[in-house]
Amino acid sequence: MGFYIEGVRTTLGGLRAWLGLHPMVPDSLLAGLLAAVAVADRLAPGPFARPMPAAALVPILLACAAVSVRRRWPFTLLCALEVLHVTLLAAGHETSVIEWTVLIAVYSVAAHRGLAVSLAGLCLDMVAMLAALAIGVDVETRTTLLFGSAISVTVWVIGRSLRMRRAYLAELKDRAERLERARDADTRAARAEERSRIARELHDVVAHHVSVMTVQAAAARRILTANPQGAGEALSAIEDMGRTAMAEMRNIVGVLRTDDGRSGPAERGPQPGMLELPALVEQMREAGLRTQLWTEGEPRDLPPGIDLAAYRLVQEALTNSLRHAGPDARAWVTVRHEPGEFTVHIEDDGRGPAAAKPDGERHGSGHGLVGIRERVALYGGMLRIGPRAGGGFEVRARFPLKDGR
Repeated sequence: MGFYIEGVRTTLGGLRAWLGLHPMVPDSLLAGLLAAVAVADRLAPGPFARPMPAAALVPILLACAAVSVRRRWPFTLLCALEVLHVTLLAAGHETSVIEWTVLIAVYSVAAHRGLAVSLAGLCLDMVAMLAALAIGVDVETRTTLLFGSAISVTVWVIGRSLRMRRAYLAELKDRAERLERARDADTRAARAEERSRIARELHDVVAHHVSVMTVQAAAARRILTANPQGAGEALSAIEDMGRTAMAEMRNIVGVLRTDDGRSGPAERGPQPGMLELPALVEQMREAGLRTQLWTEGEPRDLPPGIDLAAYRLVQEALTNSLRHAGPDARAWVTVRHEPGEFTVHIEDDGRGPAAAKPDGERHGSGHGLVGIRERVALYGGMLRIGPRAGGGFEVRARFPLKDGR
């Protein structure tokens, strides 16, 4: 039974949608019904109906047929029907069917045209009523006209209410579609931002650890014969660095594997921050870059985003110094805590031929610098990347902190 009722509802819904796309079909059926009533009234008039000659039936049938275009030209239809109505009343003919068509025209003007046109249609109907009363109709007809005028006003109000309801529903539908499009755009932007964030994280992890492993592998190869114990230590460091890189990449990629909005272990894992900076500096020393770390001001907790961004910035800058500064280069990392501000300054004294290149060119223009700029800009910071006075290269980032943090 339920399946049958659902099928009937589906059929009726489809029929209603089809009629909405073809409005002349129901209007033509209504015009045919009015014409049939007019013919029946002519062939079998009621006891109180006035006689109607056959010649008067023709314009009435034409008026009934014109109802089929009531939605396309409602105001024009109303004007023609009002003229015909007054003319038939002046001639003393029966006008009951015409009165029905006038009511339909008044409703059509109110429901399918703007407020100004619909008010003009209602005023036209009132003027036609006054004109009919002025031609000296009998008392019964006068009473019918007054009652019909009240009905016309009621029909006009109903038509305006339905028009406003349709406009309201159309606005709700349009607003829902706009919200849906905005939500889709926000979703795409969030996905793009997440892909960019994961790409930055992967680049920072891979670039740093692979660069350190490459330098240590080259050192192990050089001293393999002369110092087997030192080469073994370098290989152990490479092994540890590889495990660390795999663990970090597993944490990052694991976020992509969480389904249905459930947080997996990787998503709950802590991200590196400035507390891990001494360990990072020690790694760079083991890789051959003589690195020193200074902390100025009173250390305090940083917002998680700035904490991660500053750590990745130092990691990328030291990795580039390790790769490009040349042998026997030194690097300095200065972390400065100030009221309302947090500064990270990384510099090296590399003297290779690449040190003389223009601003930022020595470190290339790949994803590393792009990632650094994106991280700093995300938190409203200021970044400088370029040659250092006296030779070498420097990266300086300054992050604003709110509420003293």
